[in-house]
Amino acid sequence: MAWNDSLAQKLINIAAFVLFTGGNSYGSVAPGSRWGAGAHPSYLTPEPWIFGTWAIIHILLIGLLVVQFTDVGHAPVIGGLGWRFPLLCVLNALYAGLSSAHSSGHGSVSDFVWSLLAFIVMIFVAGSVSHIYRTIKVHYPAKTLLEVVFIHAPFSLWHGFSVVLLFLSGFSAFGVDASHHKAGIATDILVFAALLLLEATAAGYALHANGDLVGAAVISAALLAIFQHQTISHANKFIHYSALVFFIISLVAVVRAAIAAIQGRSAAGASERTPLVA
Repeated sequence: MAWNDSLAQKLINIAAFVLFTGGNSYGSVAPGSRWGAGAHPSYLTPEPWIFGTWAIIHILLIGLLVVQFTDVGHAPVIGGLGWRFPLLCVLNALYAGLSSAHSSGHGSVSDFVWSLLAFIVMIFVAGSVSHIYRTIKVHYPAKTLLEVVFIHAPFSLWHGFSVVLLFLSGFSAFGVDASHHKAGIATDILVFAALLLLEATAAGYALHANGDLVGAAVISAALLAIFQHQTISHANKFIHYSALVFFIISLVAVVRAAIAAIQGRSAAGASERTPLVA
């Protein structure tokens, strides 16, 4: 394979990344940034540090854009990602803009509109990421370290983080403003259900036969960030400690899966070293 095979698509991948994703990375880690928090804080809003996940994703994607010119990366990037990657970059930039938009007035109609549009776009983002994630996982399994780090890892992170963002954008659109309204019974129940689903998703990623530790870890980290932000003074004991419990449960699942993976590799290595004839 020549480096310039499917050159147009490779250049479009680079252009889409440069034009539509740079702001996400810088905006998510800027001091005082509202990136990803929505028009108003909800009772599921996490600490801002979790949005630094974008910086990690984008650093890995830079590696992907380089690897696509090699024999190792050509097939999974061109065949697996295809034209869905530049489309995903555009959708994600649109979500970033909508989720960061807010008015100066409390409870304005425009805030609801921005949040609703961000939630709708996030549904499409999550769907696109899921499609790419399944395609490369099933049809282009990683055979080299380059593929693991620069092709599979960024989309594992993106896939897991999109689950978190889908819940966050939903609560931003339809939940109460946590800065002006106390959490009632209905809010407590909905937040608990969301935390339960996030924990179950993280555990499912981690403990599945062909599990995804990276995706599980980012969801577990998001639960920690929610626990840190939803302090007792900000939310209530129920939300605060529910987030903590679900974080601990998800972390246990991630650690168990990581230990099992390490032991499995050790066992495989030992079997390879065992002589076939005694």
